[in-house]
Amino acid sequence: MSFPFVRVAVGSRNPVKLAAVRAVLERVQPSLHLEGVEVESGVPDQPVGDEQTQRGARNRAIAALRVTDAELAVGLEGGVVVLDDGRMRSCAWAVVVDRDGQEGMGGSLSMPLPELVAARIRAGDELGHAMDAIANVVGTKHGRGAVGILTAGLIDRQGAYEPMVAYALAPWLAPAFFAPAEADDV
Repeated sequence: MSFPFVRVAVGSRNPVKLAAVRAVLERVQPSLHLEGVEVESGVPDQPVGDEQTQRGARNRAIAALRVTDAELAVGLEGGVVVLDDGRMRSCAWAVVVDRDGQEGMGGSLSMPLPELVAARIRAGDELGHAMDAIANVVGTKHGRGAVGILTAGLIDRQGAYEPMVAYALAPWLAPAFFAPAEADDV
C-alpha cells in the first residue's frame, strides 16, 4: 500500500486528538508531518446527536485544510446522543478530506453515560466538564476522556479515537474498493 499524503492537518490542538491521528497515520506514512490548528467546529460546544457531531467533524477537517498547506485534513468531534427514553450515550466521529474533495468518515465511542453526567449535560455542561465535576478531576477531555473514567482505564480517549480515524481513512487505504462503479457493475 502506498499512502501518498505527507502533510496532514488536524482541526484541533487537543493533544489526545493529535496523538490518535499520529498513531494511526505513522503506521502508513512514517515521514508524516502533522500540524494541529485551532479551528471552529460550527456546532455547539456540546454537539447533540450523531448528525450535529458529524457536521462538527466535517467542518473542522475542511477548515483545517483551508488554513494550512496540508494535503489531507482530519476533523474529530465528540458529542452525545439523547435516546428515546431520555438516557444519553456518547458519540464521536472523524472526517477526513483531501484537496480533491474526497471524504471519508468513521465513528465509534458509543457508550452509555451515567444519569449524573447526563443531568449536568442537560444543565449546559460539556461532557468533559461534567466528567471533571463528577469524577473530581481536571482536564478529562485533554486526557483519558470520559471513556477512560467510565471503563476504569480499560480504554482511554486516544485508544477510542484511533479506530474511527482508521475507518475514515478507508477510501485512501483501500482506494480500489472506493472507485466509482461502472454502469455495468451496478
